[in-house]
Amino acid sequence: MATTIVPGARQHGLPPGPRTQVHTAAATNESALARRALIGVALAYLFVFLGLPLYVVFQEAFRRGLAAYAAAISEPELLHALRLTLLVAAIAVPLNVLFGIAAAWAITKGRVRGRTLLIALADLPLAVSPVIAGLTFMLLFGMQGWFGPWLRAHDIRIAFTVTAVVLATIFVTLPFVARELIPLMEEQGVTEEEAAVTLGASGWQIFRRVTAPNIRWGLLYGIVLCNARAMGEFGAVSVVSGRIRGQTTTLPLHIEILYNEYDFTAAFAASSLLALLAVVTLAAKHLLERSHHAARARIIQEQEEKGS
Repeated sequence: MATTIVPGARQHGLPPGPRTQVHTAAATNESALARRALIGVALAYLFVFLGLPLYVVFQEAFRRGLAAYAAAISEPELLHALRLTLLVAAIAVPLNVLFGIAAAWAITKGRVRGRTLLIALADLPLAVSPVIAGLTFMLLFGMQGWFGPWLRAHDIRIAFTVTAVVLATIFVTLPFVARELIPLMEEQGVTEEEAAVTLGASGWQIFRRVTAPNIRWGLLYGIVLCNARAMGEFGAVSVVSGRIRGQTTTLPLHIEILYNEYDFTAAFAASSLLALLAVVTLAAKHLLERSHHAARARIIQEQEEKGS
């Protein structure tokens, strides 16, 4: 049997109080041994494909000691690659957040025509290989590409520049926020927004006071996924950047260059920085979720105490 805390118990005809409990049947009826086996398999899988690789990265990064690690991560080219990675993510993620919110709103709330086509186009970067995406950008913006003559005439260069890296990153990370918000907003429906319209709220007021609070955690998860992909993107960026050291190499590209040069200590040191960036992002998400749940629990408890 499982125990569930029921908020707003008085509204359901249950005895008042914030600690009201209801006993419900377990969702499944497998034995304790089967549950332990499933948990063991999941933990073993995570250890092999997540824990062990991370351990190897940090173990190799510190193999020659802390001094060698500090020297490796303080190299000017590595620091430039780190700054460029953060810059590209700082540009790509907000733009894709704006696109994701706009696309999800138009598809789920606006009932625009071509809804299926818009969803398919938003999913396209997930289906296309990043390398092919990079080659497509070169075909469009390279000096021998479709827009090459116009770019040369106006003395504009996109291929093998930071601009190309940003464009490629935006393309490959485009679906993550939208794909998190569209199912969530479809499930929520339009009832609350329609009620706000009848009360005279403007479009911005409806989004800020009704829609945004309902989607904020789905939006946060989409931002985390988008940011992680932006910082770790390799294929498309590798094609459009030209891999110019100290200019267009992001951290993933710099790691590959170091590894191909057999500078394993520096390569794994750079890899550890990339892993730490991911850990910091996930830790920030976890702290925000904890603060949200704690605040929500306090509100529920205060409501129950007032009701009793």
